[in-house]
Amino acid sequence: MSTTPPVLAAELAHAWADIQRHHPELPDLAAPESLIGESSSACGAELSFERLLHEAVHGIAAARGVRDTSRAGRYHNRRFLAIAEELGLDHPEDPHPSSGFSLVTMSPETKRRYRPTAERLQRALKAHLAATASDTKRSFRGPAARHGSSGGGVRVKAVCECGRNVRVVPSVLAQAPIVCGACKKPFQIVEAVTVGASS
Repeated sequence: MSTTPPVLAAELAHAWADIQRHHPELPDLAAPESLIGESSSACGAELSFERLLHEAVHGIAAARGVRDTSRAGRYHNRRFLAIAEELGLDHPEDPHPSSGFSLVTMSPETKRRYRPTAERLQRALKAHLAATASDTKRSFRGPAARHGSSGGGVRVKAVCECGRNVRVVPSVLAQAPIVCGACKKPFQIVEAVTVGASS
């Protein structure tokens, strides 16, 4: 079940459909919530229409069977770059040492093409941020809200005592401990570790 607010989910689906209109081979967006709360320094931490286009590049690469990244998805190679150019994204001349050509931006023509859709999505994102920011520390939102998902696919960082980390869906970790092979201690969600240490 999606934990994404219906209006924001609908706007994400609308924006994705607009990209599909120009690039029909782009697969459908299966889970809008996977884009919210998913933070990646390589793909962009902030959700925006530009980030949606970045993810669409990955979608088209997957549809074509093209391996567009390496180094566990961090390094965006020239195959990613070629598809990004098809979608109207500009890029720096030289690749970033660790993320490659991930730092793509919309060209002026692409901004014009998608302007109404990008503005609609921006309004929905602002409303979503305002609604979630209005929560106070005295409001109990439950574990699913705190971690962004009740198991719909949004992963959070969990660490063990030796400092290794994994990304995990909170509901999966709640079913049974996941134990580190190096230190034999269970992985814990970062927020839970921080709260436990300060108690």
